[in-house]
Amino acid sequence: MKFNTTIPKKLSPFYEDELRAYSKAYRAGDLQLAWNHLERAHIIGQRYPYNHTYVHWKMLQFGVRIKSSKEVIGQIPRLVVGGVKSFVGKIPVGNPGGANVAPLQAFPIEVEIQNIFKKAGVSVL
Repeated sequence: MKFNTTIPKKLSPFYEDELRAYSKAYRAGDLQLAWNHLERAHIIGQRYPYNHTYVHWKMLQFGVRIKSSKEVIGQIPRLVVGGVKSFVGKIPVGNPGGANVAPLQAFPIEVEIQNIFKKAGVSVL
């Protein structure tokens, strides 16, 4: 069994870029774009416990800020369990992480994000 601990150095800048883009879009009031960047950060970082858990924390905060009880309630178990599943390598690949999707459902990864993984030398699966 492969244990994941930290995000690879070549992948980290892409993850950080998504978080910065989230913050910028959120401050500009573009909530849809902000959420999209959180989902992308989730897909990029979901194999790595700290990064995975951090995105769920940001999603929980987003849910609180937009007063979405569904998102808040949906993020709590993801926040608790997501990092553990990352650590042991049992994640639903491509899952965007929001409460609007099943937490264990895998999704196709969009080509742009697949290219990010390729640039970083990280396998998509």
